[in-house]
Amino acid sequence: MKDSAPHGSPYLLIWIYLVVLALASVAASLVLPKVPAELAIYFLAAVKAVLVAMYFMHLKVERFFIHSLSLIPLALVLVLFLGLLQDVVFNR
Repeated sequence: MKDSAPHGSPYLLIWIYLVVLALASVAASLVLPKVPAELAIYFLAAVKAVLVAMYFMHLKVERFFIHSLSLIPLALVLVLFLGLLQDVVFNR
């Protein structure tokens, strides 16, 4: 039985998705009000980061240990973000 999934590299398709998501970010910044635009841009950036990590960094085929190693920089980013949040909120 022949499976219908295409064989080959998905890199071109992922690159097209990334370009479309980048254009959607730009469109959101031009069309939406400030707060919804920022939320949309952050969400789209997170989607793009996941696509890059899964396909271009090959985390899609790695074991759980390698996935858990990628959580360490994310935790550092969260700590730095929360540490600087008060400066952003209070305009220091």
